[in-house]
Formats: sequence, structure tokens, C-alpha cells
Amino acid sequence: MSKLQPVRGTRDILPEENRRFRQVTETFRGVAGNFGFEEIATPIFEFTEVFARTLGETSDIVSKEMYTFEDRGGDSITLRPEYTAGIARAFISGGLAQDLPLKFFGFGPMFRYERPQKGRYRQFHQMTAEILGVAEPQADIEIVAMGAELIRRLGVADAVTLEINTLGDADSRQTYRGVLVDYLKHHEAHLSEDSVRRLHVNPLRILDSKDEGDREIVKNAPLMSDSLTLASKSFFREVTEGLDALGIDFVVNERLVRGLDYYCHTAFEFITTSLGAQGTVLAGGRYDGLIETMGGPPTPGIGWGSGIERLSMLIDEPPAPERPIAVVPVGDDAQAAALKIAHDLRRAGLSVDMAYKGNVGRRMKRANKVNARAALILGSDELARNVVTLRDLDSGDQAEVPIAELAERLKTIR
Repeated sequence: MSKLQPVRGTRDILPEENRRFRQVTETFRGVAGNFGFEEIATPIFEFTEVFARTLGETSDIVSKEMYTFEDRGGDSITLRPEYTAGIARAFISGGLAQDLPLKFFGFGPMFRYERPQKGRYRQFHQMTAEILGVAEPQADIEIVAMGAELIRRLGVADAVTLEINTLGDADSRQTYRGVLVDYLKHHEAHLSEDSVRRLHVNPLRILDSKDEGDREIVKNAPLMSDSLTLASKSFFREVTEGLDALGIDFVVNERLVRGLDYYCHTAFEFITTSLGAQGTVLAGGRYDGLIETMGGPPTPGIGWGSGIERLSMLIDEPPAPERPIAVVPVGDDAQAAALKIAHDLRRAGLSVDMAYKGNVGRRMKRANKVNARAALILGSDELARNVVTLRDLDSGDQAEVPIAELAERLKTIR
């Protein structure tokens, strides 16, 4: 029988790394609360159409990376590769249009069949923040500021740079589309097969191509900024001036794009070089056409997603968990009383560890293994007097303490 291993691209997240995950997600939850966002949880699988319609049938995610299967009822089901489409679907199916504006946050596992790399696995974890129903640039400022505040509270601001760009409005993109097609046609012979097909269907998707040859061609493509309408320039100016007013540093990167038609105006990424090659730790943008594309009412939206794995690799080591109190019964007669004392101390908010078997020596070894702060030793003699022996495992000092006073006494040395 072969040795059991996790599926390629998946892994077990053991307690030490889970502390990092928890540090990231609890910090995120705090930031989201401060910004007035409410938590949402969507299913980890949806009908395939949810993602095919939003990400595009010809996208790499849909055509190559999604985990799609037919369930027993004959429906095509896909494990979610990203968060926003599921939230947009929830908005439509839940009839939430009358509740606008809405501010949602959430986090959970995502799934993409791609080459595993540093900080990115086939099952990975993302946080999301979304504002629905606000067309004004104030939403763009707020959503970027929320990402910047998360980065700041995690203590990694010095390792991360905010890049921002504008994708313009629909008129800007239509103009840019023509200019881009004229440029790409001169390089059609050198484009990848996928990009040649996109050139005649959705040329903006070529800007997102992962093919190295395509990327070299795109490097010299015309810039969106040359096709912007006055309204688009004004919108972007309000966003950048708003970020300046908040003291949020950024760099305008005119090559930062989004290839899907429903994206518009602000696009942004928080990037780092601290994980080796340049990596994105948080990215987002405005998607005013998304919900309408899915069959819902025209609804502006903007949001971002962030990889928990990558952020957890950047943060400092979180504080160690609270050191427990070890309860050490001496003999079988003390076992029941030890269980009761452990239970009462836990109800009082203390962390308590108790070995399941063994003599005093083995139980004290267990106390050392879990880095216990103190040990409570109780035998029949102590129990007859309603006391236990409290041993400070750092100093070695010990004293008898009445059982009724244990919780208060232990809180002074935890």
C-alpha cells in the first residue's frame, strides 16, 4: 500500500501556521468592522455558469483552471476559483437590490488547477471586501483605504507597494479597444493561439495573458490613458486626490489592467518583493458591469481579494498561545476531582491541560511538553483538606491553595 499523501497543490495547515492565518483573518475582521462592512459567506461551489459568465468562457481560469464536475443530478458544478462572482450571484438570487448600498466582507477557501507556487496552492484561501451600489469615487477611495489599513495593521506596510491605474469608462474602453486591435494586428503572427482567438472576440483579454510571448508584445501596447474621456480623467483624479488626503502612498502604473469588459475606472494592487519574485498580496478594481452581465439589475460595484497564504508569510510571528495550567492527579482516587477542577477552571476562562493517563512523572513530562505555566498536583490528602499544591513551573516554587480560590490565584500568574 502506498504512503498516503495530500493531493498535489493541497496541504495540511498545522497549528503554528494556523496561528498566522488567524492573525490575518482576525485583523481583517477588525478592519472590516471599523469600515462598516458586514460578513457574508457563500457556498464553496456554484453552478458553473456563475463563473463562466463572469470570468469569460475563453479565460484561462474557465478553460484551464476550474475544478468543474457533473453532480448526481446532472448539473455542472464548479468549486469557486474566486469570491466576487458568488457574492454577485447572492445579490441577485437574494433580491438584495432594495438594500443598496451594501458592504460585504468574507474569507474562505478557493480552488484553481494551476502550477503550485510559493504562497499559492490549488486549494488556497482568500479574503474579500466588496461595495455594491455606489457609483461615486468615494467608494473607490474607501475600498483602497480599507486594504491599506489591513496592510498597516498587519505590520507589513514597509514591504508592500500600492499600484493604481484607471481603466476608464465604457466610452474610453471602446476607443482603446480599437487602438489596441490596430496595434495587435501587426503582431498577430507572434501571438499565442489563445490570444489570436481573443483578438477577434475580446482583445482586452490579451492584456491579461500569461503567455511570455504575449506579455512581451503587450509591454509596448498603447496605453489606456491616451483614450480616456474627460469624465474618466476627472473620476481618477478624485480617487488619487482622495488617497493623497488620507496619506495613503501609491504609484500610478499605467500597465496595470483588467481584461474583462465589466471592469472600469479604478484598478489597484498591493505588491511585494519580499516573497521572492514580485507578488500581489491584495488586488481589486471597479466592476460596474458585472451584476448586469449576470442578469441582474445595473449595479455599480468595487472590491478586492487578498491571499491569506501570502499575507501570513509576510507578518511577524504571532504571539504564542496562552500557556496552559497542567492538572496532575495523584492516583486513581483523585481522577474524578481533577476532571471537575479542570472543567471549572476552563469555565473561568483559563487554558487547562490534563494528561489522560500515567503516573505523576509521566504527567509532569506532559506538562513540560505543552509548556505549562503551572501545575496543580492533587492527591487524596490534599482533596481531604479541599486544597491543591500549586507549583510554579518557571520558578519551582509551590504552595497549597484552597480549591475555591484557585481561579483567582491562577489568573495572577497566567
